Amino acid sequence: MEINNSELVSIKEVPIRKITGCTSLSLFDTLSIEEPLEIKIQYGSKEQRIQKNISVTMRTPGNDPELAIGFLFTEGIISSYDVVKNVSHLAIECTLKKKNSILVELIEDFVPHLMQADRNFYTTSSCGVCGKGSIEAIKTVSLFKSLARQNLNISSDILYQLPQKLKSAQSNFDATGGIHAAGLFSVEGDLKLLQEDVGRHNALDKLIGEALRTHLLPLNHHILLLSGRASFELIQKAAMAGIAVVVAIGAPSTLALELAIELNITLLGFLKEDRFNIYHSCDEVSILTTHQN
Repeated sequence: MEINNSELVSIKEVPIRKITGCTSLSLFDTLSIEEPLEIKIQYGSKEQRIQKNISVTMRTPGNDPELAIGFLFTEGIISSYDVVKNVSHLAIECTLKKKNSILVELIEDFVPHLMQADRNFYTTSSCGVCGKGSIEAIKTVSLFKSLARQNLNISSDILYQLPQKLKSAQSNFDATGGIHAAGLFSVEGDLKLLQEDVGRHNALDKLIGEALRTHLLPLNHHILLLSGRASFELIQKAAMAGIAVVVAIGAPSTLALELAIELNITLLGFLKEDRFNIYHSCDEVSILTTHQN
């Protein structure tokens, strides 16, 4: 299935007045676009197709098919890319020419796991689980939860290089300074996948959707780098993709740490060019440093 994102614009120039001391200048600034995306699915028999609204999320336009697929996968609604028949934008009169509605058509006779979609219809770019009914409802069971872990040796010198590599690859952040990223690295520090969005959870859903579409799952031999903080939902989404190492440039929340411990995911935070914190480390992952206290 061919996916085309070329018509979607993710940044926009706006007129501003810049104040420096006592001086005022009329300039243009570049902002990240934030617009709603309505995600729908179509499923059922060939004779009786059912269309259902799943969610509306505030996102940065671009890689919408990957976002929709990744969202459905990390929510546990689908378990494989093989059940996806087609993904297409829908024309909605109220959105004019904007492509803010997307339909994921599932193969005939596949029954999606809609019990996992216990979510209010609207989610914000800053919170992907705000509409969940309870904490237990969002502890989605990963297909890779019982997957045998690979032994990974990760050098601290490699980790120190990752923030700059991520930033250098972020075209939208360089233009706007206001967008999140999720980057997938090899243990040797090579960037494999990168996705950006105004929403942390959207960036990760886009990345996992791309990995799902290109048959890269499980991602148990990679490092996931988050440009901001590590929240519960990001750990949950990482677990759905089989990721064993999550590194955040910001801080983890307590609930994120509790889930990382429960799911045996190595969790690092406050990664800078010369330091980081280890909040939890699973037995299969060794962080190699020159000096250890």
